[in-house]
Amino acid sequence: MTRICVAGGTGQVGREVVRQALQLGHEVSVVSRNPPAPGAEGADDGAEYYRADVTTGEGLVAALAGAAVVIDCLEGRSGRALRDFADGGARLLSAAHAAGVRKAVLLSIINCDQVPLRFYRSKAAKEGRYAASALETVTVRATQFHSLLVQLFAAGAKVGLVPVIKGARFQTIAPGEAASALLEAAFEEPSQELHRLRTVGGPEVNGMAELAETWKRLSGSRARLVRLPLPGAVGKYLREGGNLVPEHRYGSETFGSWLAKRADSL
Repeated sequence: MTRICVAGGTGQVGREVVRQALQLGHEVSVVSRNPPAPGAEGADDGAEYYRADVTTGEGLVAALAGAAVVIDCLEGRSGRALRDFADGGARLLSAAHAAGVRKAVLLSIINCDQVPLRFYRSKAAKEGRYAASALETVTVRATQFHSLLVQLFAAGAKVGLVPVIKGARFQTIAPGEAASALLEAAFEEPSQELHRLRTVGGPEVNGMAELAETWKRLSGSRARLVRLPLPGAVGKYLREGGNLVPEHRYGSETFGSWLAKRADSL
């Protein structure tokens, strides 16, 4: 049995990491700025939740005590969390090193260093902090999650239009399978290479319009597909397949099969 600390263990992928680690028989501590109360929705039986904040370092010592591995699933989408995202990663790594943690695993995004958006740039900057750490690290770059497209389609459908970017293809991955890849990285054999990069993508590559039609069918939406051009560097990135890694397919849960399990809640 190994003790794992999951930073961001109440988020989409972090919760999956916690659940799977517990099923494997590991001890789990969770770092969260707003941890759930015992027995509340979002709290997994058997996990220990700590109120901690990587932007200040508060609470990290207690959460990391006794952990052999820390898995970083934190997100920083706006405000201070986005501004301090990379530095927060450095604080987590420093606290982990001081606590005797032997390895850190980071969840990141495929080719985040090629996209000129603040969110992607923050991911790339955080990868740099991991590559400079005194700890053994593995950065797992994943393609976009199935849920991202669901959010885009559902938001557009509220006004009767489902947006489809012309020329865009996606290789989306299930959050649970991204979590499995993180745990595999956490327990792989030590390497002479101190800092390693691993890439995982979903099992299929599909055009955005095809994915939108799948979502419409399973959600029952009658919204109309609207094909839109996306200019600039991000549009070029998508048209050229910078978000795809067909040589690194991982898992088996397709967009359609993942949606089918959630059809009642769409």
